Amino acid sequence: MFSGFLKPASKCESCGLDFAFADSGDGPAIFIIFIVGFIVVSLALIVEVTFHPSMIIHLLLWIPTTIALSVALLRPFKGVMIALQYRHDAHEGKTHD
Repeated sequence: MFSGFLKPASKCESCGLDFAFADSGDGPAIFIIFIVGFIVVSLALIVEVTFHPSMIIHLLLWIPTTIALSVALLRPFKGVMIALQYRHDAHEGKTHD
């Protein structure tokens, strides 16, 4: 489905489906922001209440965790958004004159 890390291939290697319709935009990033934000903030609060670490420990824990989770989830979420576009035959919105 992808020719690079996030760039969709021009067509499917198995069935030949043309991926010209695929434009997920910022959709996957929005979902990832909410999911990763919820996970990291929840874990940071639990660690703070349980262990009371210094701010530098929080930074060393949560910055890499946020980056790793975001990068790990971006490609699967982009794939799901493209699949949903195909399944629901989604197109750009048009106004009627």
